[in-house]
Amino acid sequence: MKRFSLPDLGEGLTESELVSWRVAVGDHVELNQVIAEVETAKALVELPAPTAGVVTRLHVEPGTTVLVGEALVDFAPDGETAPPPSVPEADRAEVDLPSGAADREPVLVGYGPRTASGERPRRRARSVDDDTPAPVHTVPVPERSRPRATPPVRRLARDLGVDLGTLVGTGVGGRIAREEVERAATGPSGQLPERARGAGAAPAGTPATPATAADGSVRRPITGVRRRTAEAMVSSAFTAPHVTEFLTVDVTPTMSLLDALARSPRTGDHRVNILTVLAKAVCIAVRRTPAVNASWDEAAGEIVEYGHVGLGIAAATPRGLLVPNIARAEELSLFELADAVSDLVRTAREGRTAPAELRGGTITISNVGVFGVDAGTPILNPGEAAIIALGAVRRRPWEFEGQVALRHVVTLSLSFDHRLIDGEQGSRFLVDLGTMLSDPAMVLTMV
Repeated sequence: MKRFSLPDLGEGLTESELVSWRVAVGDHVELNQVIAEVETAKALVELPAPTAGVVTRLHVEPGTTVLVGEALVDFAPDGETAPPPSVPEADRAEVDLPSGAADREPVLVGYGPRTASGERPRRRARSVDDDTPAPVHTVPVPERSRPRATPPVRRLARDLGVDLGTLVGTGVGGRIAREEVERAATGPSGQLPERARGAGAAPAGTPATPATAADGSVRRPITGVRRRTAEAMVSSAFTAPHVTEFLTVDVTPTMSLLDALARSPRTGDHRVNILTVLAKAVCIAVRRTPAVNASWDEAAGEIVEYGHVGLGIAAATPRGLLVPNIARAEELSLFELADAVSDLVRTAREGRTAPAELRGGTITISNVGVFGVDAGTPILNPGEAAIIALGAVRRRPWEFEGQVALRHVVTLSLSFDHRLIDGEQGSRFLVDLGTMLSDPAMVLTMV
């Protein structure tokens, strides 16, 4: 029998939450077929099967947090007879695999082997009634058996206010089923409480179901991307001294260029927009002010100026804010950059961003204009020196050639780490961006 455990997904992540299974016990799977989705603190990750065979056991249920190295699923390889269903994991000790089995375990491509620090210590064998620790004194104390239920059922009972200790489970080993919890929570009307409707495992890529209190307040678990984003923003805000500058520019020439590109047969299916043009402008302006494409290395006592641009694009997703990046963005043409941005945002919103795509960013763009916002003071992505916010493009009265005319106008916001970037450097970089957006032909003077 082949056991597949949660691999090391990189970035020092030691645990993931199982979002959903794509297979069931008895299913035949092929090598590298997606068998499950797990959510880390950074992304939703699809797990491929490490071998072809028949699924004989699923060790955890959706909604469960799994440590790196903990068992997920067992397979009977092709050509072998699948063993009979075994006792559930909670009813027995963990199985010791043959010596060296862990060393031979496949890992996800690009994520590396399991690290020693990520392994979960094996627990001692215990009986069905040995659910509570032994008392530290010698006076006999009657044991109180803990109701048996899976983590999702326990969460459902907590949301519905049902005491599992009052229920008698009819499942294997006295396990309490979801239906028994719902039956206990059903009121005289025969309907579940409002807060319970739709409770259970959330679909892939969506936040956990919130609990609604009697006073109407809603409590949402702080998990996954939301927790990681909060930690990163607090760390950034209180570590790097932020300075924000604003520049409002007439981008009518750029909008005319975009109209011309939309009509050109050379554009094809490439989706070139104001964000694409700004992304290209950032890559060009970085060459003139390399300090904005840098990071502060406190441990080494150095400022690191990067030789390439890892262009981060902040993307709003159902799971929270993600900032995947385009590696070596300065090497891409305008059309290639347009495709890269479109693919990056679509993948993030679908919850398919790989952890590797969230590493290596050096400077970020946040497009707040898509929400109708004119400007803001963006917080730096941790480890980066600058972030640019692109506001909404609006038609406004504007001075043009000595007269007032309706023009397309946008506000750019630049936040930067004042430890690395002086006001003169930040201002020059922001003005370069404004110059290229107000007159795309000026790019010729900067390359």
